Order: sequence, then C-alpha cells, then structure tokens
Amino acid sequence: MSTIHVALTRAMRVEGALGAVLVDYVSRMPLGAMSCRNTLDLTRAAHGCTDVVRAHLSALSQFGHQPEQIEDILVTLVGELHLIRPLTRRTHEGLFLLLVLDREHAHPDLARKELRGIEALL
Repeated sequence: MSTIHVALTRAMRVEGALGAVLVDYVSRMPLGAMSCRNTLDLTRAAHGCTDVVRAHLSALSQFGHQPEQIEDILVTLVGELHLIRPLTRRTHEGLFLLLVLDREHAHPDLARKELRGIEALL
C-alpha cells in the first residue's frame, strides 16, 4: 500500500471526514483522493483550494512571512469545513492536504492534530 493511500485512509478516519485529497499546488494535480460521497468532487475542490493556498502564500510573503509559518487554513462553509494543511517539510514543497469535514460532526482541533500526524507520514 502506498504512503499516500495510508495517509488518506488515516485522514478519512477523522470524525466527520467526507473526503481527503493530497494536492500538488504547483500543477493543481491531486496525487491521491478518497471520499465517502459520490457527490463530492475532490478534483474540483483541489483546484479551488489551490487558489486559496497560493493567495495566502502570496499575501504572507508581502508581509515577510515564510511559507512554513502557515500551519493550516480553515474555510468554513454552510455544511462543510475545508481544512487545508500545506506540507512544509523541505521534501514536500508544493503539496497540501485537504480534508473536507461535515460541519455538524467535525471537531476542527482534533482534525488539525490528526493532519499534523499524517504530515509526518508523508
């Protein structure tokens, strides 16, 4: 089993997880994805969240912050939470994890903690 598959499987075990995807934000390409909903288009979510990551990195660089200072980005929607975690270790430049959560059943702090552990796997 690939490391990406193991990481995504672990992400899907987070309470309230609807989908997880590992994305290369340079090319916008999902490197792996898992979902428990057929209606959740993770490729489209990956493209949209790539814009969010790029915008945050650009804004932070204008203020002199380094990319590794971003721990995560939380996007709150009516029924979902999108938790974006840029992978900051040197070998993972240009990658981020996106975890889509059901807003009613998710615990964002626990999800953040789990994504930190998943990042260590990659």
